[in-house]
Amino acid sequence: MAAAGELLEWAEFAGNKYGTPREPVRRRLGEGLPTLLEIDLAGARQVKEALKDDALLVFLKPPSWEELVRRLTGRGTEPAEVVARRLAVARAELAAAEEFDIRLVNTSVQEVCRQMVMLLNRDQ
Repeated sequence: MAAAGELLEWAEFAGNKYGTPREPVRRRLGEGLPTLLEIDLAGARQVKEALKDDALLVFLKPPSWEELVRRLTGRGTEPAEVVARRLAVARAELAAAEEFDIRLVNTSVQEVCRQMVMLLNRDQ
């Protein structure tokens, strides 16, 4: 699909390939429906390039670096080397936050979800 240009964005991560098919997104946008994609920094850049003004990029930031570290290590679900790798990626992503149209601080799941729903419904 990537080679045929059928993906809006795609990436390879940890040996797996991920992507968003272009046509369903175009169809929803054409119908005037808000469309939410949960994607990484590289995907966001690809979407912005492909959709230009039809894309609103929202960056979810942790309240602080210390809180991000606490959240990742506090889960106890991943080995230390995986956490370290995720933190390295997070540092690079946080450095690119200004590329996004809106930045939300993820203080709680409920609050950031409320803010996202408001953004999705703002033009409805």
